[in-house]
Amino acid sequence: MHSAISLSLSSPSPITRSSAASSTAPRSLRFCGLRREAFGAGASPDASSLRLARFNSRSQHFNLNGVLAALKGNGAPSSGGFDYDLVIIGAGVGGHGAALHAVEKGLKTAIIEGDVVGGTCVNRGCVPSKALLAVSGRMRELQNEQHMKSFGLQVAAAGYDRQKVADHANNLASKIRGNLTNSMKALGVDILTGFGTILGPQKLKFGKGDSGDKIITAKDIIVATGSVPLVPKGIEVDGKTVITSDHALKLEFVPQWIAIVGSGYIGLEFSDVYTALGSEVTFVEALDQIMPGFDPEIGKLAQRVLVNPRKIDSYTGVFASKITPAKDGKPVQIELIDAKTKEPKETLEVDAALIATGRAPFTKGLGLENINVQTQRGFVPVDERMRVIDANGKLVPHLYCIGDANGKMMLAHAASAQGISVVEQVTGNDHVLNHLSIPAACFTHPEISMVGLTEPQAREKAEKEGFEVSIAKTSFKANTKALAENEGEGMAKLIYRPDNGEILGVHIFGLHAADLIHEASNAIAMGTRIQDIKFAVHAHPTLSEVLDELFKSAKVKLSASKTVAEPVPV
Repeated sequence: MHSAISLSLSSPSPITRSSAASSTAPRSLRFCGLRREAFGAGASPDASSLRLARFNSRSQHFNLNGVLAALKGNGAPSSGGFDYDLVIIGAGVGGHGAALHAVEKGLKTAIIEGDVVGGTCVNRGCVPSKALLAVSGRMRELQNEQHMKSFGLQVAAAGYDRQKVADHANNLASKIRGNLTNSMKALGVDILTGFGTILGPQKLKFGKGDSGDKIITAKDIIVATGSVPLVPKGIEVDGKTVITSDHALKLEFVPQWIAIVGSGYIGLEFSDVYTALGSEVTFVEALDQIMPGFDPEIGKLAQRVLVNPRKIDSYTGVFASKITPAKDGKPVQIELIDAKTKEPKETLEVDAALIATGRAPFTKGLGLENINVQTQRGFVPVDERMRVIDANGKLVPHLYCIGDANGKMMLAHAASAQGISVVEQVTGNDHVLNHLSIPAACFTHPEISMVGLTEPQAREKAEKEGFEVSIAKTSFKANTKALAENEGEGMAKLIYRPDNGEILGVHIFGLHAADLIHEASNAIAMGTRIQDIKFAVHAHPTLSEVLDELFKSAKVKLSASKTVAEPVPV
């Protein structure tokens, strides 16, 4: 689940986070950026018969038997007298991804979880929200009589069972949470229950915070504690009529009129759900326009499709200074003030209010003061390698922080990528994650996705560094597959350097935009230039041709040599 995406490569800034299983044949699956390792065809080998297999990605090829031995044994006893090679505090997406990669690398690994395995994404974010959005998508299509008639279909009035919709989201979260737990157990990761606290260098405790706490040591420690919903001052949350996204995902009732405070990713997704289920929505946004954080051109189109035709109105440039839950027969009271002057504006009376103002890092009680680390607005300061920085600006040896807790990019898959990057480092392979290559998506109907810079960000960068920026666009209305689906509303936008073909950003609004963005994100990650990627072949007719046409339409001035291989007869 996402709130308004904020990307900062130098300092933390607020917004979102997540999880998988074992079966009978070796394979690797992903849930919200999490990898599931499963194995065990035939009889399970005895632990005593398993040998440690360590991996060097630079010199060794994949060896299944070695992998199984290393994974099942959870590494050899830690060297240097430590209880573990790696201890991870937090079993969400970041922690899970780091744990699985660590075991694959032959590290003796433990993960500490004080709540439930899966973190925010699995239990209160990505997973249950996508279940609700799947329902809203079906409802929206069935309710669109004109859309159905265009296919020659006749559908009776659509309805829904609120409890069964809620059960769908809850059951999916439970299933993924179980899969994730089983995957770590199958690989031998020690799951330690309780809250983790750092006592000093390479030393920590876990438990309920009483005399029963246990002290352990680790060669390296990763903090992966995630985030919680951010509730501004003056807002009283009762969990019933004034709620956060945590409460909303339970779908205990569908209000006739709901105010959503914040119109970023979280707010926009819930507006999609609530309006599809029959609610009227009012956005309360502190900035001058709704949907901040998106590329302005994409945001303008998305507002025309996702907001204007639906039962949604908005107040912009205002703060909700005070929100009082419904009580004694009175509705929810929302007092609005001008965001700039702080002068009172008006008071809204609605059936419910959803607070979607972003997320705050969950870093209290970690014992950071024991190692001279001071958080910045709650975020743990880190460098580009996720190494924790102390109050004197020095690196804290053997301590890392990933995911929402460091605030670099509050997305589930970013946390997972950061965790894997850290494990690479502690096993001797220097690795720096390019955050500009990490995609983001908003799962509305249609979807919005993005990677890299927005047009204003790119032009600001170009002005500072002295290069030119060009824009290319393509429409879904020219795509055969989109037209076959009667889903021609949408566009893709490419922001690039015409002098060398560097991709600066790609933004997509349209059918399956969240799936389409990865070709662009992988190109940015691998440093692929437009003059090379435009020779890639896409199946016809597919939605991927939207990007094919996008790259082909770009005009690169550089007559760069092509890096595509010569054709080989087959």
